[in-house]
Amino acid sequence: MRSSESESAGLATQWRTLLDHAAVPMALLDLRGHFMHVNDALCRALGHEADSLIRRPLDDFTIAANSGQAPDTSAALCRQGGMTRERLLRRSSADIVRVLQCTSVIHDANGKPGFLLAQFQETTDLPAFSALWRRAFNNAPIGMALLDLNGHWTDINDAWCDLVGYSRQEMVGMRYSDITYAQDQERGAAALADLVSGRATTVSLKKRYRHKNGRPIWVLVRSSVVPGADGRPAYLVSQCEELSERCVSDAQLAHLALHDPLTGLANRALLADRLTQVLTELKRDGGVVAVLVADLDDLKPVNDTHGHAAGDQLLITAADELLNAARPGDTVARVGGDEFAVVSRVSDVQAATEFRDHIARSLATERETPHYRLRVRASVGLATTADPTTRPEELLHDADRDMYRRKNGARGTGTASSANCPSGRCGRTACVEPEARTPKPRISPNSAGNCTGTTHFEPASQHSP
Repeated sequence: MRSSESESAGLATQWRTLLDHAAVPMALLDLRGHFMHVNDALCRALGHEADSLIRRPLDDFTIAANSGQAPDTSAALCRQGGMTRERLLRRSSADIVRVLQCTSVIHDANGKPGFLLAQFQETTDLPAFSALWRRAFNNAPIGMALLDLNGHWTDINDAWCDLVGYSRQEMVGMRYSDITYAQDQERGAAALADLVSGRATTVSLKKRYRHKNGRPIWVLVRSSVVPGADGRPAYLVSQCEELSERCVSDAQLAHLALHDPLTGLANRALLADRLTQVLTELKRDGGVVAVLVADLDDLKPVNDTHGHAAGDQLLITAADELLNAARPGDTVARVGGDEFAVVSRVSDVQAATEFRDHIARSLATERETPHYRLRVRASVGLATTADPTTRPEELLHDADRDMYRRKNGARGTGTASSANCPSGRCGRTACVEPEARTPKPRISPNSAGNCTGTTHFEPASQHSP
C-alpha cells in the first residue's frame, strides 16, 4: 500500500489498517477528491498500481457520473455526512466498470472534516455485466450500445464501431452528437430529452452519422430507457443499423447531391447555381455581388499532429463560424479540401469590403475539445461585380487570386497596389499584387482577363498559427 507522504501523517492508523485488510475496493480521498490511500482490491478493480493512483483525482478515471445527480463536492458531502451514487470508471484496459460509490466523511479530533472514505461496489445486476447479455451484445449483427443520460457512449459493440469507422476505445466517452450532422442535432436532442424525462420509453430516429473518413451514413437508431432500482431512467440501450438507399427519401438524396458530406454546407454545384441566380437578379435589384474565398491556414499540421478526425473538426468549426457570420440569403459553400466560399449581394463595394473583414474576423477563433484546442485561422479573398453578365467562374477565380495574395502578404512577400479594370466596362474588382508570383488558381480556370482592383493585406498576426 502507498500513501501520499504529505497526507500519511494525517491518516488514522485504524482507517489504513481497515483499507489494507478489506476485500472490497476502498480508498481514502482528500476533500478535493484526490486519492490519498488505496487498497489492493481497488488496484485490481481498476487495473492500476497504487503509485499511478495516489495524488490523482478520482474524476481522472471516471467516464460519467449518473445523470441527474449533483456533483459530490466536499461542501455537499460534509453537510450530508456522506453520499451514495453510481459512477462509471475506466480500467487501464479501457474497459468500463459500473460501480456504486458510497462515500463517508471522516472527521479529525476537532470534529472538522479530515478526509473521505470511499467504498466501491461493482453493480452486477445490470445487463452490461451479465454473461448472457455480454455474449449477445458483442455478437449482435447490428450496432448495439449503452449510453448515459447525457448521451455519452459507455459501451459499444464491434458492429457499431465498424459502421462508423472508430475503434471502441475512441468511441467510449464520446457523445452521440460528436459524429451527428448539424442538421440532425435538434431532432436527436429532442429524442434524448423525451427519454430522460420519461415522456417516452423508446424512440426511433433516422439520422446521419459522419464516418471517420468524412462520408455520411444514413442510419436508423432505436433507443430505449433502462430504469434503475428507483424506477427512474438510469441509462439507455440503443440499436443502430445502416439504411439502404431505398429507405432514404428523394429529398434526402437530393440534399446529399448538393451539399458537402462533412460540413453540410453547399457544394460546388449548388454554389455555381446560387451564384448564377444572384448575378441574374442584379439587373432587377441592383447592388453588388460579393464573392469571398477563404482558405484555412495550417490544416495539414493539425492532421499530422492530431489525426484527420481533428482536421475534420477544424473544418466543421470553420463551417459553423461562416454560417454564423453570413447573413440570411447568403450562400456558404465548401469548394475544396480547406477552401470555402461565400456569395452575398450588398449595396456597394465598401459594404463588400466590410463584409469580407467581418468574415475574416469570424475565422480567427479557437474552440476547445476534450483533448486539444483548435485554432482556426484563414486568409479571405474578395471579388465583386455590378455587372450581371459577369461569368460566375470569373468571380471565383478573382476571389481565389485575391485570397492567395492576402495569404502571401500576411507572410511579408510583397506590397499592395491598386488598379482598375482597363476597359472600365466590367464593373468588377479583383485584387493584384504586381511583384508577387501569381499562384495557380484552385477553384476555376484562369478566365479573368486583365481586370484588376484593390488589395488590402491583413496584419500577419491575424494569419499566423
